[in-house]
Amino acid sequence: MQDPPVIVDVYAAHDVTASEGVTKGEPLSFADELVLDDVFRIAPGAATTQVPLITTPQGLHRADASQNPVHLDCCLTLIAPDGSTHEALILVEVEEASVAALFLLPLGELLPQIDYRLVGVERHTATKRFAEAASGSFAKGTRITMHDGTMTPVEALTPGDLVLTRDAGKQPLRWLRRSTLRATGSFAPVVISAGALHNEADLVLRPDHRLFVYQRQDRLGVGRAEVLIKARHLVDGQGITRRRGGFVDYFQLIFVQHHIIYAEGIAAESHLIDSRTRAALPEGLGAQDHQGSRHVGYEVKDNLIPFQQAAALLRKASSR
Repeated sequence: MQDPPVIVDVYAAHDVTASEGVTKGEPLSFADELVLDDVFRIAPGAATTQVPLITTPQGLHRADASQNPVHLDCCLTLIAPDGSTHEALILVEVEEASVAALFLLPLGELLPQIDYRLVGVERHTATKRFAEAASGSFAKGTRITMHDGTMTPVEALTPGDLVLTRDAGKQPLRWLRRSTLRATGSFAPVVISAGALHNEADLVLRPDHRLFVYQRQDRLGVGRAEVLIKARHLVDGQGITRRRGGFVDYFQLIFVQHHIIYAEGIAAESHLIDSRTRAALPEGLGAQDHQGSRHVGYEVKDNLIPFQQAAALLRKASSR
């Protein structure tokens, strides 16, 4: 079964130009053509574009009509005038063996008209950093329902702890992974406020983390009662919002199999090991993908989701 797509917010490389240094006046390019200590600036008025990506046996591809291959060229380390450090990936889209487009994927927030000095170019970490970006995860403080019905903050869990799952009862946690990211851009968390989806407390999670909803009525018109929907698609500016600013600690819960667990009382998926996310795991832990999970195919396609209305529809569909 094909891995679910991940949506990334990228700048076109021609909107990112060297403002100082050896390559002054030239647009952002491949690792081989970059010069350390050059300074880059995003053009005024430049905006990010959303690019959907999937992983196939042949590698990373666009998930839209073109289906062009996309290669992870390198990971950049940049320093802003205030001394803060930022990371970004360079993505190369290929069409018929030629470069069709070059993109910059910020791992955090990069702002137009700010000078960022290039201090690092690393080829070998790009795949791992992209895998981390593709992983759904819960924010620190999220309470997870345990096998006995008690709720434990995600950061207090340890391997071997028994967690309640929807379809397989109590299951031991295999591994817990933590990462800290700037809460900006693509990585600004989604906040599902208390009561928005029958939850008693706020649930904070990554935008691409998928929630499980049992529709008593098929209000999304997908032809089945059980669906997975990304948190980003539920944002309505009211009960479900994006929280931007500062940093956020994210945690991924990994089991032998992919499960539906409960976070702040809301059914949500555990970490899905697939060809996109395996690179972020320790050697041996991600040897087998969670391809056998029946939940993988439950995701609602983007074109079926009535944005700004999805949360209200699902709230009604799943009402008790």
